[in-house]
Amino acid sequence: MVSIQSIPSNPSSLTHVDLQWIINHREDRCTLCGKCTSVCPKESIYLAYRRQRMPKLDIQKNRRGSEYRVFTGVRQRTQPANRCIGCGMCAQVCPNEAIAPAPNANDPRVKLLSNDKGEAWKRGGRRNVRESLLDRIMFNRISMLTDPALDAGRHEFQLNTLLGRVLPPDEYLRRKASGEWIPPVREIFPFVIGSMSFGALSPNMWLGLLQGVAYCNEVLGIPVVMATGEGGCPPWVLRSPYLKYIILQIASGYFGWDEIIRAIPEMQCDPAAIEIKYGQGAKPGDGGLLMWFKVSKLIARLRGVPEGVDLPSPPVHQTLYSIEESVMKMIQSLSMAWGFRVPVYPKISGSTSAKSVLNNLVRNPYASALLIDGVDGGTGAAYNVSMDATGHPIASNLRECYLDLVAQGRQNEIPLFAAGGVGKNGNVTQNGLGLIMLGASGVHIGKYIMQSASGCLGSERNRCNVCNIGICPKGITSQNPKLYRRLDPDKVAERVAETFMAIRTEMRKVLAPLGRSQSLPIGMSDAIGIDDPAAAERLKIKYIC
Repeated sequence: MVSIQSIPSNPSSLTHVDLQWIINHREDRCTLCGKCTSVCPKESIYLAYRRQRMPKLDIQKNRRGSEYRVFTGVRQRTQPANRCIGCGMCAQVCPNEAIAPAPNANDPRVKLLSNDKGEAWKRGGRRNVRESLLDRIMFNRISMLTDPALDAGRHEFQLNTLLGRVLPPDEYLRRKASGEWIPPVREIFPFVIGSMSFGALSPNMWLGLLQGVAYCNEVLGIPVVMATGEGGCPPWVLRSPYLKYIILQIASGYFGWDEIIRAIPEMQCDPAAIEIKYGQGAKPGDGGLLMWFKVSKLIARLRGVPEGVDLPSPPVHQTLYSIEESVMKMIQSLSMAWGFRVPVYPKISGSTSAKSVLNNLVRNPYASALLIDGVDGGTGAAYNVSMDATGHPIASNLRECYLDLVAQGRQNEIPLFAAGGVGKNGNVTQNGLGLIMLGASGVHIGKYIMQSASGCLGSERNRCNVCNIGICPKGITSQNPKLYRRLDPDKVAERVAETFMAIRTEMRKVLAPLGRSQSLPIGMSDAIGIDDPAAAERLKIKYIC
């Protein structure tokens, strides 16, 4: 197998050894069917026809000469815009196993040359290579009165959590007796499919997620809910009985909300909750961006914009002055839109000001929860400097907020939900339960679901990761029908159901040794430890070694 490359046009051009991924090709196996070149999302390879000079040395006659051959085969482009992303689609469609990408063992220079037209380098995937702190949390409080190996399969477990403000018992009984308003509360599975919009995901991917969520609720009895992200959802979903499994999000661009408001009189049921997005972990303080590649006719109609234009969300809600005004204005107005029957809560990015937001929510009787998105969260089209150097790790930020509630005696009243890096390395249940024991009532997962349910090719080594420009080779994040038709919604739904069944089983395997089966161990920090003394002191948990 040999590497293939284009002939550089000048000495300053890149060669294949400067690229992050090198395409290896076997000419003896290739039949020139062209499948690899047609399926490549970056057009990194092409069929070539050229006359090649073959140097020849005749030792007996002490003379040099040349022979020529006509080469017909596959070549790799070296321009940064067409660089190989290592998705491996060429290898998947090749009938003869004649081609495949391989990571470059050298230090590739292409990253230094990716700032086309003055644009800083950005990518459509959350890819941090640093070790996850959540993966190092261990569950070390073991009940010696049970048989953990048997209990996980033998006992009944209460694995659900509550989304909505939980009143103190005496206050709840007083309001119920007097007929006063009681805040709405939903019983949900603690692992929530995080905010991924109908514009960011393809129609087939979104439909597959919804089918899987409905199957989990109605067949498996797992009350899973999913968030829409900004941009609303298809009109038929708003008027269907499946709306009760969906958290509708409103963000700073207000995209899709005209369609939602018009559908309220025709809704068969209320949504699971309303989420007001102020920030996300991938780019805190920065607005989202749906590039024009992904603004199809359907997306344009749902969002009320022209087709084929960039859709940048403002960094802040333009009708609001501050988070304090939001607590008094948006939360109450959106609660009123659904007759105060639906929980309404904000989503913020992890920062040192998260406690200030939380304290405002505690004083507002209509605020139902708080979602904090840490620095490892989000798969939006974010600049690298934002993704890698802006934000706050979720574990310590969540712990600060939870301990602040404990100090006020309100820890059971305002549920905290955490997101950002949950399952980044595949340990989704360990990460989620670790955050729950640090004080979260539940966690939101996005990237993990994309990779487990749809066959996403992205990796922490920057493999693929072109979610933002609409050329996803699997059809997960593309609005191009030629691409998203590759994705089978039924297969996505099947994998969603299998994923949540696996999470439920792993939760039992963790909770059984703890002797905890009747409720989630929210804030049960004495059951966890970590092998880092600084982290243990910061999180106020046990140091173990």
